[in-house]
Amino acid sequence: MIIHRVKVYPSKIHLPKKKQLAWKIAEIASDNSKLNKKSVDMVINRIIDNASVAIASLNRKAVISSREMALKHTRNNGATLFGVNSKIKVDCEWAAWSNGTAVRELDFHDTFLAADYSHPGDNIPPLLAVAQQKRLSGISLIKGILTAYEVQVNLVKGICLHKHKIDHIAHLGPSVAAGIGTMLKLKTETIYQAIQQALHTTISTRQSRKGEISSWKAYAPAHAGKLAIEAVDRVMRGEGAPSPIYEGEDSVIARILDGKKALYKVPLPKKGETKKAILETYTKEYSAEYQSQALIDLAKKLRKKIDNLNHIKKIDIYTSHHTHYVIGTGANDPQKMDPNASRETLDHSIMYIFAVALEDGDWHHIRSYSKSRAKRKSTLKIWRSIKTHEDKKWTNKYHNPNPKKKSFGAKVVITLKNGKKITQQQEKADAHPYGSRPFKRENYINKFLTLTENILNKKQSAGFLKNVQNLKKLKSGQLNKLNIEIKRSKIKKNLKKGIF
Repeated sequence: MIIHRVKVYPSKIHLPKKKQLAWKIAEIASDNSKLNKKSVDMVINRIIDNASVAIASLNRKAVISSREMALKHTRNNGATLFGVNSKIKVDCEWAAWSNGTAVRELDFHDTFLAADYSHPGDNIPPLLAVAQQKRLSGISLIKGILTAYEVQVNLVKGICLHKHKIDHIAHLGPSVAAGIGTMLKLKTETIYQAIQQALHTTISTRQSRKGEISSWKAYAPAHAGKLAIEAVDRVMRGEGAPSPIYEGEDSVIARILDGKKALYKVPLPKKGETKKAILETYTKEYSAEYQSQALIDLAKKLRKKIDNLNHIKKIDIYTSHHTHYVIGTGANDPQKMDPNASRETLDHSIMYIFAVALEDGDWHHIRSYSKSRAKRKSTLKIWRSIKTHEDKKWTNKYHNPNPKKKSFGAKVVITLKNGKKITQQQEKADAHPYGSRPFKRENYINKFLTLTENILNKKQSAGFLKNVQNLKKLKSGQLNKLNIEIKRSKIKKNLKKGIF
């Protein structure tokens, strides 16, 4: 790996393109490096993971709307939509929009956390859509996904967006553009311009993930993927981009992030170096914000130590800066304590999540978020007794550059009414790659079967799992085999009409 120093330059100083971060990203996207077997296997795992959560969310409102919008943009040789007959195809950017929303809706796919946040699996829907429309092979798709993960993971390591309340999709636009560039074997110059356009058009604020969180949380990464596809299309036609997008005097860094005196250190592999960043990412066992995964495991274990939950006086959670300020009481969001809040908001409330997991000794992607569940009096009592605190020890663990030592856990102190304290801590989710029982292929398949139960029949499930595990051998034009069709009668519609 090479650590690239990224800073702002005044306009009077000409920064050669080959010294710009966007060019360095484009170089690794066009280097045609050798494939790593473990990385390839993980690509297949993540496609299974994405399909699991996408099929489970097909009849949720945001996904219904995105699908109906996409179906207004049909194309004979386009891309497929999750759940829809594969003979019906749409323009790839609209397939990316709809499928990306389906993948993101339940907040139940993979994650990578470092200086900033990310869900690298958000790269897969736009890349798959382009690969289908361009009739690419399974190997081409694999290479594109590995590039996209490499770019997003390393941008997340080097550049913090959250500090300036910029949504993390600003790292997704460039990664999608880079991944498409790899798949289509575009020249470095073309990818360079596309990365810059994609970043420029995908800057938005974090209000989408604060306060009254709406369905836009699911739409945001899908929108970034769609914009990245359009950026690549324009550049392939000879158009350019704002440049230098990272280092310019009025660039993203200068005007939106750390400013003209900023210095970022972004790691990237050397040209030709095998891309393995996907192996540093991790998926979710539970449908909840990733920083709650270890705490759900911890709550399940603590439940066995408490005979009567009515004896609880208060619960203190000592954790990292990010966990405290994003999903904890440090966020100062009253909605995170409101039983009438949206599912999206409750998903970002560690107080709610811990209370339910402690009470139930379990977590379910539907039942744990139901209105009746959120309004249960016993739950409200525990929920409102919880307070989070930043502990620098946990913040340092969160930012540890060593993947084996990096952790997203917490220490929990439960104080009973008689004064007794029950204390336990956990550094990593059990399903984390370095947890007590890391997710393997069988776990991804089981997650798929569990989430698609009563939606897909055995033949449909078996067919998809066979094709995806044979991804390396899928030839040009065969990527439609990764689509999953369900009966039209099982797909809900939105009666409200839009412009399209």
